[in-house]
Amino acid sequence: MPLLSKADLKYTYSWTAISPDDPKVTGVPDSTFLNRGEGYEVLAFINRFSDTHNLKQKVSGLKTEKLIKEHLPGDTRSHKNVSKWLADNWNNYN
Repeated sequence: MPLLSKADLKYTYSWTAISPDDPKVTGVPDSTFLNRGEGYEVLAFINRFSDTHNLKQKVSGLKTEKLIKEHLPGDTRSHKNVSKWLADNWNNYN
């Protein structure tokens, strides 16, 4: 079961439907850019990141969302680099 659902997210997003076989949602999209304004992409990313890093509390998923929306540098765009930045900077933010 995913850590967060659409209703849990705190920021405003576009919710354009993505095909279920889109690699942004179902694959391992390391080189794909994360569209920070697209809710389905951000939600899928947060849930994948939470699984990878064994985050079990909703507050951790919401922290991931906040870091992406408020602190992630604009030039950090690929899923792989966003994941790395989050892991490297997790303890620098509340």
